[in-house]
Amino acid sequence: MRSPLIAAALGLLLLAGVAQAQTLKATSNIIVRASARTIDFTSDTTTSIRDSKVVREAHDDAASFVASDGEIRGAQLEAAFDTLRTRVPEARDASDQVLAEAILSL
Repeated sequence: MRSPLIAAALGLLLLAGVAQAQTLKATSNIIVRASARTIDFTSDTTTSIRDSKVVREAHDDAASFVASDGEIRGAQLEAAFDTLRTRVPEARDASDQVLAEAILSL
């Protein structure tokens, strides 16, 4: 009498294990797809900003701005700030200092 009960319990454990494995696999797939979309977006945004002539030309002005704690503000840097704030939503609320440092890092 115990054999059928043990067999049933083992069968349920096996099914539960399979269900957990499939849930883990599905969750992993969701995370991987979401990460890929984020990386693609970030890469596309960074590449398009890096390729922007206005931003590239502001590198020297950005270095002067950072070195002078914001005292030196070149025309090319101001144009780059406008470009970044127009094209990148995250840049709209960023300080000039943060944007200048970002330009230097490109």
